[in-house]
Amino acid sequence: MDSYLIQVNGHGDHAPVLDIHLKTNGNSISLGKVKGRKPRWAVRASEMSKKTFNPVRAIVDSMKVEPNPKKAMISLSLGDPTVFGNLPTNDEVTRAVKEVLDSGRYNGYAPSVGYQSCREAVAAYYSCPEAPLEAQDVILTSGCSQAIELALAVLANPGQNILVPRPGFSLYKTLALSMGIEVKLYNLLPEKAWEIDLKHLESLVDEKTACLIVNNPSNPCGSVFSKSHLQKILAVASRQCVPILADEIYGDMVFADCKYEPIATLSTNVPILACGGLAKRWLVPGWRMGWILIHDRRDIFGNEIRDGLLRLSQRILGPCTIVQGALERILHRTPPEFYHNTLSILKSNADLCYAALSAIPGLQPVRPAGAMYLMVEIEMEHFPEFENDVEFTERLISEQSVFCLPATCFEYPNFFRVVITVPEEMILEACSRIQEFCEMHYQGAEGAQDLECDK
Repeated sequence: MDSYLIQVNGHGDHAPVLDIHLKTNGNSISLGKVKGRKPRWAVRASEMSKKTFNPVRAIVDSMKVEPNPKKAMISLSLGDPTVFGNLPTNDEVTRAVKEVLDSGRYNGYAPSVGYQSCREAVAAYYSCPEAPLEAQDVILTSGCSQAIELALAVLANPGQNILVPRPGFSLYKTLALSMGIEVKLYNLLPEKAWEIDLKHLESLVDEKTACLIVNNPSNPCGSVFSKSHLQKILAVASRQCVPILADEIYGDMVFADCKYEPIATLSTNVPILACGGLAKRWLVPGWRMGWILIHDRRDIFGNEIRDGLLRLSQRILGPCTIVQGALERILHRTPPEFYHNTLSILKSNADLCYAALSAIPGLQPVRPAGAMYLMVEIEMEHFPEFENDVEFTERLISEQSVFCLPATCFEYPNFFRVVITVPEEMILEACSRIQEFCEMHYQGAEGAQDLECDK
């Protein structure tokens, strides 16, 4: 029987050496000493980083276009209500943070899921008889985006799929693909104020479906689902036994002629992780305070999902403690007129923008009911010199210095999104320039046909 002896010699600063002896039929043969592998640098980006892809950044960064130097730039692209200074947060909100900072009591680490008192404050604020909450049902996070990330990470494994709205917030896909989770896009219907195509939604469910994302009020659509439509969505989820991840960061940001219904208040049998935060309603997106509300009245999630969220939250040890310390006062002492004034400005801008763009040949805006956005269809057949919405918006920048996001960013070509948080005079100027742009490039049915023939 043959045997092998491999001896590793080496010490100190010397590379290890392999001393190999081969024993065959009782005879020992030395094969000599062979130097070990010489170390080499081989640092590579992780597979997760390679799978991480933000379509908005990819599209916007590729739009290498300079604005018209004769016209001041008007950006209607960024969903940050603080950019122009016309929508400041309430004084009560900033006072709360100042007092916490001066107290010196919130400078250390908090529990990874947030301070107990702060979780109690959030639970008390959002609890209602239809969807009761306790502190144990609240996980505090670093902004709503981390809430969505944790919710996805606890509900789905690599190889499973999630159902995502189209058009929809691009972060869902960015996060899912980086985790090895497949994204299935269900359609929203512009002709029905962006309601979900329920038949299409249900047709996408299979044995690997981990959750359904419902974004209401919607980014990018500015739509708000009615109670009856939410009940129909819940019926699909109940039939198919699919939990819901509810992105409700724009919760309560609805215009006066509309009512916001948190989806968890309408169901007892569908388990829901509702994600929210301070960013939009309180106009402080940079403060990075979000939360997950666990609605599980049938104990379908059980301890497993709660324990999973706890473990995942321990990866970064929770959100900013200063803002946590101010949270109870922010939630319970912000005066109602602050919310009312913010919505009044947004509604006024939405009405102005919708009316102005509706009057422009070749554009079909969809009237929003809440949030901070408005979607506009481009009748591309009347703009034959442009291949798509990306080209249309590029030329709008170069000719008129108006920047709107092409809806290709939201998986919905031939639309563009307008942010309505800018000052009123800026909205009016932007709409005037968009009208000038469209009048310059619009082709009637005959003109468009002639141009196609010339190509």
